[in-house]
Order: sequence, then C-alpha cells, then structure tokens
Amino acid sequence: MDEFQFVQSRRMPVLPIRGISVFPGTMLTFDVERAASKAALHMAMNRDQIIFLTAQKDAAVEEPKEKDMYHVGTVCKIKQILRTPGSKTSRVLVDGLARGTMSHLTKRTACYLAEVTPVPDVEEENPVLAEALLRRCAGLYAEYAELSGNVSQESFLYVVTGQEPAYVADVLAQSIYLKPEEKQRLLEEPMPSRRLEALCGFLEREIQIAKIDQTITAGTQERVNRSQREFYLREQLHAIQSELGEGEFGDDEELSEYRKKILALHLNSEIEEKLLKELNRLAKQPMGSSEGSVLRNYLDVCLELPWNQRSEETLDINKARKILDEDHYGLDKVKERVIEFLAVRQLTPEMKGGVLCLVGPPGTGKTSIAMSVARALNRKLCRVSLGGVHDEAEIRGHRKTYIGSMPGRIITGMQQAGTMNPVMVLDEIDKLGSDYKGDPSSALLEVFDTEQNDKFRDNFLELPFDLSEVLFITTANTLDTIPRPLRDRMEIIELSSYTDEEKLHIAKDHLLPKQRKKHGLKSTQLKLSNDAIREVIALYTRESGVRVLERELAAVCRKTATRIASGECKSVSIKAGGLEKYLGVPRYNQDLIYPKDEIGLVRGLAWTSVGGEVLDVEVSVIPGTGKVELTGNLGDVMKESARAAMTYIRSRSELLGLESDFYKTKDIHIHFPEGAVPKDGPSAGITMCIGLISALTGIPVRRDVAMTGEITLRGRILPIGGLKEKTMAAMRTGVQTVIIPAENEKDLEDIDPDVRKALNFVTTDHVDHILDVALCEMPKKKRGSGSKPGRKTKSVEVRQ
Repeated sequence: MDEFQFVQSRRMPVLPIRGISVFPGTMLTFDVERAASKAALHMAMNRDQIIFLTAQKDAAVEEPKEKDMYHVGTVCKIKQILRTPGSKTSRVLVDGLARGTMSHLTKRTACYLAEVTPVPDVEEENPVLAEALLRRCAGLYAEYAELSGNVSQESFLYVVTGQEPAYVADVLAQSIYLKPEEKQRLLEEPMPSRRLEALCGFLEREIQIAKIDQTITAGTQERVNRSQREFYLREQLHAIQSELGEGEFGDDEELSEYRKKILALHLNSEIEEKLLKELNRLAKQPMGSSEGSVLRNYLDVCLELPWNQRSEETLDINKARKILDEDHYGLDKVKERVIEFLAVRQLTPEMKGGVLCLVGPPGTGKTSIAMSVARALNRKLCRVSLGGVHDEAEIRGHRKTYIGSMPGRIITGMQQAGTMNPVMVLDEIDKLGSDYKGDPSSALLEVFDTEQNDKFRDNFLELPFDLSEVLFITTANTLDTIPRPLRDRMEIIELSSYTDEEKLHIAKDHLLPKQRKKHGLKSTQLKLSNDAIREVIALYTRESGVRVLERELAAVCRKTATRIASGECKSVSIKAGGLEKYLGVPRYNQDLIYPKDEIGLVRGLAWTSVGGEVLDVEVSVIPGTGKVELTGNLGDVMKESARAAMTYIRSRSELLGLESDFYKTKDIHIHFPEGAVPKDGPSAGITMCIGLISALTGIPVRRDVAMTGEITLRGRILPIGGLKEKTMAAMRTGVQTVIIPAENEKDLEDIDPDVRKALNFVTTDHVDHILDVALCEMPKKKRGSGSKPGRKTKSVEVRQ
C-alpha cells in the first residue's frame, strides 16, 4: 500500500458488483455494463483512480439501493479500463488495497458516493495458532490444486511461500470457489486466524467435491471406452465372419433363434420380409444400445402373436343351447342369435366373424352372456374394458420409436387369447371418450368393418393383422353416446329388464347356490322360500338387473355363516316376513294404487336406467292471473310437453266445458314428486294433459289407470320407447289398465307373458278418444259447441 495510505475516512465513488468480491492484495478483472457503474469509474479516473467496490446482496437487482448492498467492501485502485468497439460493456482491472466500511451513501449525478472508513486487521492474540492454521491451509490448498488442476502457478506460490496470515487468507479466498455469501463473510472478518480457520473448512469441502467429481468422470470415461471397444470388436467380428462365409449371424445364438422362429411361422412374404429386415437391423446394433432394446421388444411382441393358431370350434347346436341355458335364465333373443350364428358357421365354415352389441341396463348379464358364448363355441375369450378410454393410441397402439411404446388393446387382446378366432368382449363401449389425443371410437371403425379388418394395422406392429375371424361382442348401457358410424357396424341386441318372476328363477338357480358355495354353506344349512326371495326382490332391491339382489343374498349368507360358526344354530330356513333379522328394515315400499280416485292426480309411466317406474303427476288449479308453474326438476322436453298440452286444452275448451278465458283467470301448478331426481323425455305428455283436464273440469282420474305417450298441439298421441320396462312397473304397482299409443301396439309382442296376463292395454292415437277411459266421467260440453269427444280407442286382447 505504498501508493495509497488509507488511515482515515474519506469520500469516494461506490461501484456495486454482482456475484463476486475483491480481497485486499489481489487483482480482479470484471465487466461493467450499467450506466451508474460507468459513471462511478469515470469519476474515479478523473480523481485519483480510487474506488470502493462492494457486493450486492441480490444479483438480480438492476438498480441497487443502500439496502441492497453490503456495507463492508474493498477500496481498490483502477489499473486499466478496456472498451470494446461496438459494445456497451467495459472490462475493468482493479487492485484490492484495503478493507473498508461505507456510510452516508448518497447519489450524486449518475453514481453513488459514500464515506468509507478503513477496517484494519485485528492483531493476533496467539501467533502460534495463526502459524499452525497458515500451514494447514497451505497443505490443503496444495491438495486442492492437484485435484482441481485449474489453480494458477502464481497464486499457488503466494500461498505456499506466504508468511503473513492476513495476506495468505485473502489470496486463498480470492483463488478458490466459494459462494458469494461465504466470500462476504471472509471479507467482513477482521481477524486473520479466524479467516484461515474458516478457509480450512471450505478447502476440505472442495477437496471432497473434487474427489467425487474425479470418480464420476473416471466411471463415465470407462463406460465410453468400453462401449467404443465393444463396437470396434463387433465390427471386426462381422467383417471376419463375412470373409469366412460363416452365415449372416455367425455364432450369435439370440439372433439365430429369432430367425428360426420367424421362418417357423410360415408367414406371408410381406410380413416375413419385414420381420427379417428388423432382425438384420438388430444384428448391426452395438451391445446395450437403446435402438437394440426397441427392436428386441418389437420382435418379441410380433413373435408372441397367434399368426396361424386357431381354436377348434364346437358347431353342435344342441350342446351350445344347453350351455347357454345352464349359464343364464331367459335372454331368449341373445341365445337365439348365437344359435343362428352357429348354424350358419356349420353350413359355411369360411364365414367371417361378426360384431354383436348387447345393450341393456346394468346387471342384466351382458358381460356374462358374452363369456357363455365363448364357452358354447369352444373359443378362447379375451376381455377388453373400454370404459374411460379417451386416447386413440389405446386402440391402435403407439409407434415403436417412442419410449415405453406398446401395441393397442386389440392386438394385446389377441396376444392374450393366443388364437386368431377368439371371442373378444369389448365392455362399456358407450363410455368411450375423446380429447386432444384423438377419438378412440373412430379407431374402432376399421376393427369392426368385416370388409377391411383382415388387414388391420396397429401403429406398433406396422404390419397387416387379420381380425376377420374374431367374433366381437360389445356391451353398452345405452346407444345414445355411441357414434352413428360405429353403431352402424354392429348388430344391436337389446337386453331388457328382468321381471320379478325371472329374478326369482335367477336367484334360486344361480345366485343363491353361488353365494352359498362362496360362503362355505351347504344347501341344507341355508334355505330361502320363494316368498322370501320375492320379498328380497320387492323390498330390498330396485334395479333392472340382479347385482344388488346378489349382494343382498350374500348378506344373508354372511349372517347365516356367523350364526352357525358361533354355535347359535345348525341351519337356517327363512320364510316370508323373516328377513328383517338378516337385512334390516325394508329399503323400499311397494307402490300400490291409491284408496280413491282424485282430481288432478294421474299415474304416468317412465323409463330409467334401472328399469321402469310409475311417475305420479299432480296438477292444481287456483284463481289467479294465468301463471303456469312446473316443478320437480324437469328437463326442457318435459316443459315443452306441458306447454303443448296446455295449448291443446285451450283449443278444446268448449268441448271440455271450460271458460274460453280460463288461461287468464286461473293459475296452474304441475308438480312431479321426488323433486331431487332429474326428469326429462316426451312420454309424459299425455299424463300431464289428462291431469290438466281433470284439475280444470273437477273430474277425478281413475286410480287404476296408468298411461304413457307423447302429445302434439292437436292432441295426437305419438309412440314412445321402453314399453316393456314401463308395463312391468305398472304391474308391480297394481294398475289394471294401461293406455299406450296406437303405434306401440306392435311392441306388445315383446311384453312378458305374465305382464300381458295381468294388464288390460288400451291403444289410442288421440287424447279425445281416451277421456272416458282415464276419467271417472266425461266432461260436459258447453251449449252450442261442436260434437262431444267420442271414443275411438281399441282395447287390445292379450290375455292367454
């Protein structure tokens, strides 16, 4: 410090620097870009080249204030400034002179000025300790320099030969890698021995890091060298084998085995050529390459497919019918379709597979009937669940170049089945989704098209695969969500709800024996009478299928097993009225007809996903201003039906004996009970119309009549769907007469025989023709009006 004696405070320009620190006795080069920093350099150069450098606390701050700078820094002398032509950056070389602390920071013109006070080193209390630390630091630095290999010879000599602890500590701190906050800590420490002690810890840490880095580098280099050596030797081996004429793959057993398997399949020329080409590519890959793993996986998948394997079919119609009857009660339509398929196969063995779609409510046996079909045909079965699939690649597969790629579900199912002619069950096809990854239902179009699925191409295989012999059976709860092109490729077979009598037979012959066996009970240990099973069906379940019924029977079996295991009894026999002990209080009450005929209360029939329901409609008329209110969580279609019924009644006001301005002087409220349940559909139009007529005329509606049908503005009755389920609900309730649209008369053939015996069906095509059937008496027309509503109904005789 001969050129500058820093013994008292003085005012000087301040330059905040980012991410670095300068120590006394060392020189540092850094770049300056900010306008304030350049202004500080300019002011220092115009004076005596002395400037105060302090580090920023946060390097990201572009315009630092006093709170953003450390107060302790280094007084430096500017040695050199280099300005690059065409660039805004200046390179500065400074020499650290002494530690200092700044105060009274002010901004003058474009740069900061501060009062800088010197921070002298504290005299050592124990010189021997300082000497020991100095030697320890020199030894550690020598080891660090040897490991890192990037220490300058000059700084190494300064540290090793240095005798001043303060000077050595500052040179060391400037030479090794430290975090900015660690360097600032050393800069703020006035006692040299403490700086040396901290540097010993830092050096030991850096030595450990350098050793680990060397180990990692050596391991990586060794792997690279080994891979290069193997590649070189393998290339030499190929060249030698080629010269000796030892064959395409030489002594490589794996590749030779792949070749034998490919040739043994006797595939057509296109497929065989493609697989051999991929095998040749594999032979050229170096050991352990990622491309080699992809090719091995591809060949493994291709060779596991059943290219020429087929199951021997059973074409015995009687045997197949017996198997289907053993597994399922009822379902005559489905069984008949399977028998027809077998008969055609027997006459024309070359017939291609087909696509059947079983549609029906949950629990009606769609999936299990598909499994029974496979058993009846003696074909292998593979099951693919499509519920929630929304990626097209799930059907067609991924390209084999992608990491983790695999074939689609169709090819995977064929791989699991192991034959070219399995029965493939595609469950929940109506639950397919679509998003930005594609539409899986579109990918199924090629799979289901019997004219082109003999050359189905999976993205992973990139080869034509024959699906024409597969019998596809799909299941769905509804057809509404299946796209029209896909639906067109399938033969629809509807499975309707089970009647209570069918459920009784299913429970006796299938469910109860299955649950007894599952719970370790013998037939003598648990007996349920027919009436007890009917009570389970009526009071504890409300469904189209038999899933809940099976769960309730399982609950009875569990309770029985508990009683027998605890020694309470040896066997249980349950009759009607004895179920509460096992199943608790009944969950449902049987709907019964009302005790008397009421005004404005009509029974309609509705279809739900769990079967048919009796839907009550209540209509009240009160004096008012002509408001019409609809309640009961109704959809738009039902609201439109109510407006259509209201318009029809206004057009028939004179024939019905109503005042012509009744719609202005009366408020009408139509309510559907069970308001928490959403309701929609056009088939309640006739029900609302009869309820309105009853409420407006004051004539009660017959309590033993239920009805369904869509209404138009002119009172015409249009056909509806779900007639079978609706009539079952009517029979359970005790209804005697059901009014249906005339166009639905043809659907009565599909009605269960028990239902046809229990109900009297009345068909009609107009509301005018059923007033005397639905109401307790005919409305009295006003004098001078046209003809009285007549009856043009047809009572269909279906009793057997």
